[in-house]
Amino acid sequence: MGVLNCTPDSFSDGGQFLDERRALQHAESMLEQGARIIDVGAESTRPGSQRVPARDQLERIGGLVRALHARGAVVSIDTTSTEVAARALDDGASLVNSVELAPARSLAEVAKSRGASLALMHSLGAMADMPGFSSTPEDAYGDVVADVKGALERARDEAVDAGLPPDDVVLDPGLGFHKSAHHSLELCARLEEIVSLGHPVLVGASRKSFLAAVTAAAGERPAPPSERLGATIAACLLCARKGAAILRVHDPASVRQALAFEEAAAHV
Repeated sequence: MGVLNCTPDSFSDGGQFLDERRALQHAESMLEQGARIIDVGAESTRPGSQRVPARDQLERIGGLVRALHARGAVVSIDTTSTEVAARALDDGASLVNSVELAPARSLAEVAKSRGASLALMHSLGAMADMPGFSSTPEDAYGDVVADVKGALERARDEAVDAGLPPDDVVLDPGLGFHKSAHHSLELCARLEEIVSLGHPVLVGASRKSFLAAVTAAAGERPAPPSERLGATIAACLLCARKGAAILRVHDPASVRQALAFEEAAAHV
């Protein structure tokens, strides 16, 4: 899954793809690099980011979803807004990617009515209330994997109760969202426990701060987002081994190459 942020303030590439023509070119480039899904978002989910009104999200997206769908791309819409989700699905998107569990029922109803799928990501609240990973206390969870698994299970049940077929539910442990660096690392290491719920698991580790935190040497400055590709690839390989079905990344060519090598080596 290739990331396409139509935002001015995303942590890694904010402001780069506000122009629809440039955004479309980037999406086409990611498809050529091996991305099978393009995840279009118009609201930043970095720590402390403010809610963007549906009207503004729709203005940022413009005709991008329609254009990608016309080119045969599989499109995901990254939003918690039912209005934005409905418009994107009507324009050709086939997956709603929600970074909050609270709107599970309402988004499930929108997805069901249009024959689409819904990805539910674990977080403990709104993005505006989310601290940086370094501010999330280690005791925020008893057992982070068990707690996240339980919350995802409850959200899944809510979506299914709203009429969404279980086969249309995707689960995401929410690496970096209301979690310390160690919490996110543990979720990667024990991802098979989330996979055991029986739904495709989506993982978004690409360029996130926890990667820099766990790979920096003592006293070393953590790497900025542009220098986290090595850790991103390592995290993606680990999560793929653990059963992740979808890897949300900014650099599909590099990640795909690493996955292809590992697959080839496994069949020697």
